[in-house]
Amino acid sequence: MSDSRSRIELPEGVRACAEALKTAGGRVFLVGGAVRDAWLERTVKDYDLEVFGLAAPVVLEALARIARVEPAGDSFPVFKVASLPGVNGQVDVALPRRDSKKGPGHRGIHAEADPFMPVEEAARRRDFTINAMMLDLSSGELVDPFGGARDLKASLLRVVDPATFRDDPLRALRAAQFAARFGLSVEPDTARLCASMPLGELPAERIFGEIEKALLQARRPSLAFNLLFEWNQFKEIAPELIPLAATPQDPEWHPEGDVWTHTLLALDEARLLIDDLDLPRALAVMLGTLCHDLGKPGTTKFEDGRIRSRGHEEAGVGPTLSLLGRWNVHTRDSFPLRDQVVALVRDHLKPGALYQAREEVSAGAIRRLARRVEADLLYRVARADCLGRTGNFSPVAMEWFIEEVRKLSVERSGPAPLLMGRDLVAMGMKPGPEVGRVLAEVYEQQLDSKVQTRDEALLAARELLSGRLT
Repeated sequence: MSDSRSRIELPEGVRACAEALKTAGGRVFLVGGAVRDAWLERTVKDYDLEVFGLAAPVVLEALARIARVEPAGDSFPVFKVASLPGVNGQVDVALPRRDSKKGPGHRGIHAEADPFMPVEEAARRRDFTINAMMLDLSSGELVDPFGGARDLKASLLRVVDPATFRDDPLRALRAAQFAARFGLSVEPDTARLCASMPLGELPAERIFGEIEKALLQARRPSLAFNLLFEWNQFKEIAPELIPLAATPQDPEWHPEGDVWTHTLLALDEARLLIDDLDLPRALAVMLGTLCHDLGKPGTTKFEDGRIRSRGHEEAGVGPTLSLLGRWNVHTRDSFPLRDQVVALVRDHLKPGALYQAREEVSAGAIRRLARRVEADLLYRVARADCLGRTGNFSPVAMEWFIEEVRKLSVERSGPAPLLMGRDLVAMGMKPGPEVGRVLAEVYEQQLDSKVQTRDEALLAARELLSGRLT
């Protein structure tokens, strides 16, 4: 089968790998996401090759002639080829293999390499038809034994082999995030299979890996989370989210309906606000938005003819910690991801509250808030919360808030202290608790703009010490 989209412009390094393997006698295919993304006319980022007709030692020898190779795997060797021209990261070169289920979960799959197996059989082990397409790098032919191109054209996600699909429960999560990332409908039989998968067998890291892809790579993450909800899979991987759908909201402020509906809308709004952030901070915004109303199920009451959720911000801290713990979310690239998400949940109403009291709000109040949570991230979560509703709601409070934050230059943290412990020691103080107390008092003055330079901070410290000595 051929199509203009099957003619992929390969980087120099990938072409060199393919030529080395073909010279050694192999038949080389580009496989997986690269073929799918090229067919969708998206940017191809990852290049995976599968080589037929060569034993593992021959593959290693051929690749080692052109680049640094790191063998991985045991029963099914995968060769990671690094430092290739035109390639960011590594190129994975694998032998065809067949999988068999030997135990529970993703790790219970045993794979055995067979370089001489038929191409169609090798493609059969893939999860979805859109990932089973292969491009023959000798002929340029698109090998598509299971109709992946047809399914992409129909915007459909369909399993390759229902008989073996259940062997890897992770595939249910992959289905949800693929559907969201590529705007696909899940074929009914595939959806039923996904709903039956035992996700409880999976380790937390594998679960969150797919959740993260849905949050960061899909333009509408809500599609993935709605599928998992429909498939009743949250009972295994995120029970903290389940009560949101049964929690009503005041129709004046939330005409869209229950908390789950609002959360999904807010997630999609948040996704529009993170493209300029580094990965840890983008993830903090998305997780903060996902969790921001977890306190509502436990605080929602009907009072004075209205539905109210007083104190839901603080009440949301517990279930947020529970969910992040379940997903084993801690730090990411030295960024305190869990702490920031909790702070975003706890303070997500603060921009609106500060705006309501803006005539009385001091610079000190905003600086103190910026010490607890990254104010720029808080702005984004609050804006997503505001816009994640049906109806005409303006984020004027959030725009006022971020303008004030920028005036004070506290987008990422509170102001650095002007006075340090060594300054007090130089003034004759002995190291000890009293140094900390003086530093804290001077810093409070700094937050309130009473102290604005280092000289003023030193003077304030001297006055404090003088007052304590008299």
